[in-house]
Amino acid sequence: MATEQNYGSAIDPVYGTETGKQTLSVWALTALVVGSMVGAGIFTLPSAFGRATGVVGGLIAWAIAGVGMLMLAFVFQNLAQRKPELDSGVFIYAKAGFGNYLGFLAALAFWSGTCVGNVSYFVLISSTLGAFFPIFGDGNTVQAIIVSSVIIWLFHTMIMRGVQTAAGLNTIVTIAKIVPILVFIFVLLFAFNPDVFMANLLGGQGYEESIWSQVRSTMLVTVFVFIGIEGASIYSRYAEKRSDVGLATVLGFVGVLCLLVLVTMLPFGLMPRAELAELRNPSMAGALEAVVGRWGSIFVSVGLLISVLGAFLAWTLFAAEVPFMAAKSNLMPSFLNHENAQKVPSRSLWMTNIVVQGFLIITLFAQNAFDLALELTSAMSLIPYLLVAAFALKLTITRETYETDARSRTSEMIVSLVATAYAIHAGGGRPRQAAAGSTDFGSRHNSLFPGSARAGAENIWLLGTGGVYGDGDCGADGAVWPHDRIDCNLRRSILLHLFGFAGLQVSKFSRSHALP
Repeated sequence: MATEQNYGSAIDPVYGTETGKQTLSVWALTALVVGSMVGAGIFTLPSAFGRATGVVGGLIAWAIAGVGMLMLAFVFQNLAQRKPELDSGVFIYAKAGFGNYLGFLAALAFWSGTCVGNVSYFVLISSTLGAFFPIFGDGNTVQAIIVSSVIIWLFHTMIMRGVQTAAGLNTIVTIAKIVPILVFIFVLLFAFNPDVFMANLLGGQGYEESIWSQVRSTMLVTVFVFIGIEGASIYSRYAEKRSDVGLATVLGFVGVLCLLVLVTMLPFGLMPRAELAELRNPSMAGALEAVVGRWGSIFVSVGLLISVLGAFLAWTLFAAEVPFMAAKSNLMPSFLNHENAQKVPSRSLWMTNIVVQGFLIITLFAQNAFDLALELTSAMSLIPYLLVAAFALKLTITRETYETDARSRTSEMIVSLVATAYAIHAGGGRPRQAAAGSTDFGSRHNSLFPGSARAGAENIWLLGTGGVYGDGDCGADGAVWPHDRIDCNLRRSILLHLFGFAGLQVSKFSRSHALP
């Protein structure tokens, strides 16, 4: 970007007084990581874990997710220090380690998952309003879609005019999301009933799922709430020091993990697991209401609405940034490498919000729209996470960047190996049943890299490189990602293929959600 301060001011940048270059301190980067991870997911954890597991299974799940994601945080920290020249976000590591196609795939998966994640925000907003205005239902009624669509395009217009207009929103959003969570934890600490907690240890009377089955059922939930751990990496080029990127990632992760465990475990000391499972989203509101009355639900709901709208702004910026930077790295079509007069990547933003709108319409036909969006987002996000961890592992195996630091190689190999194994394991976990009577699609429908996703991605890649329509007049034979060929072939078909790619994913995942 020519003048980065315009685009980045929404994340509270600090400007260099001498050079005019936009920079972010370690605390600003940490806030970015926390703000990215603390969004919609944490407000739904009580019922999500109530449907899936008891206390023991929940603690094991957080231990696995905590270790796995902490290793991934260390991977980002190590890569920020060992590869400081790679400052375009998560996809650039995949490109550096495994070539252009997997770099493109990482960018596409991250961007696609972010689009679906943004849809989950609107489903949760509408579901929250549905507790007070029944016409919004569970977030997938016509009225809910209309209101959500209006919000999408209002934000789109605001960002297109220059996101510096939203700079003041960051502080408000941070307070709105943290205060209700802290109040929730404080109140439930006083309302905690040890007898109820002990009764929920294995899931309660009549719950026959094995512990390992319970743990597997939470895998995608835990991935979803940790999405955003790469937030500092995406804006790493703004950091005052490259070492700040890894430190911010770890600090943000540890703080968020503590909040997640408390929000998940404390409700098990409030009511039986089966009752937690029946709470409507946002289930944090229902749990607090059970202790303090109606005002608790209203308090959490208001905080959630502000929080989620702010999270949508942040993730829309992230989503627009990825295709823009990928295009700069010759991984996506050159027409996406474009900024408007306000230095906003306008074409990437248009493409992002059109896809979000398409997914939002699809939720009309889903009975469990939030669960569908959650699981799809998690599965897509694991693709770039896996490639980042694998790249770090490759560096330790080939000894690249370790020529003068052999002592760190063994420990960092273990870190990257655990992170890689976790990404593979989490991607093969069994999703929660979305509702009573729904079909568990297991590993057959939930592999880390479904065949439909691979086919969709390969079609887009082949289209861009001339493999679908042939070279014709598009030229540039031998180029890895020839932009003139992309502009000839891909410009006229990119959105169609992206919607097809998304449709294949939604079709596969929706089989577990009792679609009509």
